[in-house]
Amino acid sequence: MEASTLFKAMSDTTRLRCILLLASHGELCVCDLTRVLGLPQPRVSHHLGNLRQAGLVQDRRQGPWIFYRLHPDLPGWALAVIEATRKGNQDQAPFDRDLVQTRETGRA
Repeated sequence: MEASTLFKAMSDTTRLRCILLLASHGELCVCDLTRVLGLPQPRVSHHLGNLRQAGLVQDRRQGPWIFYRLHPDLPGWALAVIEATRKGNQDQAPFDRDLVQTRETGRA
């Protein structure tokens, strides 16, 4: 993975929120991300599709639900950037609200 791919993905707030939520929780359903982000499902799915094409996330289907997680083959430097971004922004809006909402839905 090239650094520009990661930073391009993280340059969009919705994609960044998805990445940081997945980094915090491991795996989330599209329905959970839609609820937490407060965005329509097609819009969230579009962003997740972009992240999948970039190689940042991996999906799996379980019945009617699709779950996403960070791609297990991400290089260590990319995971370090994501983790530093997550830690550095966990108390900043909108990321702090995202974490609270996932805890309230029992996904913490």
